[in-house]
Amino acid sequence: MRVLAAGVAIAFGLLVLAGYLFPLGTLLQVRLLLVQWAIILAAAAVVVGAFNLLGVHWKKIRTKQKDSALSALLIIALVFSACFGLALGPNSDFMRAVLDAVVVPVEASLMALLSVTLVYASIRLLRRRADTMTLIFVAVAVFGLLAAAPLPIGKIPLLSEIQFWFVQPFASGGARGLLLGMALGSLTAGLRVLFGMDRPYGGK
Repeated sequence: MRVLAAGVAIAFGLLVLAGYLFPLGTLLQVRLLLVQWAIILAAAAVVVGAFNLLGVHWKKIRTKQKDSALSALLIIALVFSACFGLALGPNSDFMRAVLDAVVVPVEASLMALLSVTLVYASIRLLRRRADTMTLIFVAVAVFGLLAAAPLPIGKIPLLSEIQFWFVQPFASGGARGLLLGMALGSLTAGLRVLFGMDRPYGGK
């Protein structure tokens, strides 16, 4: 059974890969069909995960475990979002406003936490190893934060120029590097599954 599962996974993976490398005729149609099946399975997995999440948190509420109030809030928010999303659709102005009201503050909080973590890491790095690379790291972090943060005294001309030619290119380069790393990691994981080196579907 494990050999059959490995063979099916490798065969379908090779078909999708061949459809991307040679997008002609039957291979293209097969690739599109398999990708559509994968999207349907992923959507079904999301639904199953949502019901599992509801079950876990409902059990916490029923057994009166710690932080059961947060579990109740999560269930209310999930049901509210699902009902209004199904009724109004994802493109309605109301759902977009709700999404922005939740996502934007969370993103801002995460970026603020990242800034504090960066400063803390710089201080610890200076205490442990005060060499040239550490000083460069601290200088880049300080200049980046000062150039990107809104200061009470308003914009400083020099820092505004730094934000234009220093912060933006390096931030864009870092983001592209992260995306390339994720792409290469996904490619490596996919090739390991295709060659049977990793079997996340239950084999050894």
